Amino acid sequence: MLEVEVLGAGHAPGAPAPTELVRLCERTAARLGVTDGHVAVEFVDAERIALLNSRHRRRDRPTDVLSFPIDGAAGAADVRRAGCPRELGAQEADGRAGPPRELGDVVICAAHTADVREAVVHGMLHLLGMDHETDAGEMLALQRELLAEHEPRA
Repeated sequence: MLEVEVLGAGHAPGAPAPTELVRLCERTAARLGVTDGHVAVEFVDAERIALLNSRHRRRDRPTDVLSFPIDGAAGAADVRRAGCPRELGAQEADGRAGPPRELGDVVICAAHTADVREAVVHGMLHLLGMDHETDAGEMLALQRELLAEHEPRA
């Protein structure tokens, strides 16, 4: 099961309900073969995201979304390619559940985001190892597809 924490919703007036954000995360992860783990989606103000953007990307300005992968980017595709017998979160030999896979954090500044749903999907795809700056358009095409499939519920 994918566990999604939504934090700082007070910084995102008018954003979709947390249940909608959870569904977006689950669908995005499932599309890339990830069905369990933990992700945090945090809404922050412009000052906080500008600080994070400066610190981690050396860009001194606010942005819409940042992703901080932990086990995610090195998880799904890379683990399968490397032929590893077990992923984080898999069951231990004695039947106990292994440690949950920590996919990472998606940090969103709603004040700099045209579409919070798009920011969530975009951030999740980055957590799972996709990168529109280095691929041939696959990430943004998948992002459009996921958003079209998951229209907001009235």
